[in-house]
Amino acid sequence: MTHQPPFVSRLTPSDIDENLTDLCRVLVDSVADGAAISFMMPLDQETAARFWADDVKPAVEKGERHLFGAFAKGRLIGTVQLLLSMPPNQPHRAEISKMIVHPMARRQGLGKALMSEALAAAQDEGKTLVTLDTRTGDVSESLYKSVGFEPAGIIPDFAFDPDGQSRHATTYMYRYL
Repeated sequence: MTHQPPFVSRLTPSDIDENLTDLCRVLVDSVADGAAISFMMPLDQETAARFWADDVKPAVEKGERHLFGAFAKGRLIGTVQLLLSMPPNQPHRAEISKMIVHPMARRQGLGKALMSEALAAAQDEGKTLVTLDTRTGDVSESLYKSVGFEPAGIIPDFAFDPDGQSRHATTYMYRYL
């Protein structure tokens, strides 16, 4: 039996349906682990499934965003989204959203692999600027810097942590392609 290394793939709408259980597991477990990705604890499977099916899938179908999945041992273990639909005065820009790697699969280079695919796709789409925001001081901030993002500024008290107990600052970052 051969060992298949982890890989990243752009997901189609049917891939979202086929991997919905894993997509929900990655999202729910990451929020439970404290990931600041817009959801609050406790995040249930039904809410997670609605996010993937009702928010992400239609945008992927319309070509407004790309969804990338990281796979290992036949299971989806991480995702990142590239938002392409921007206001009319920003056709040159894309945005990174929901960079998520399952807590048990972190520190293996999957985040960097996901980001590399998203940035390559942005360039293929003719984008010249990519932006994102991240919880200030979060481990993801160093990941983003490692793939060329620069801090643009910090907004204090931007959002609540997933436990709802305290607010955190957000760092906006950008990268030219």
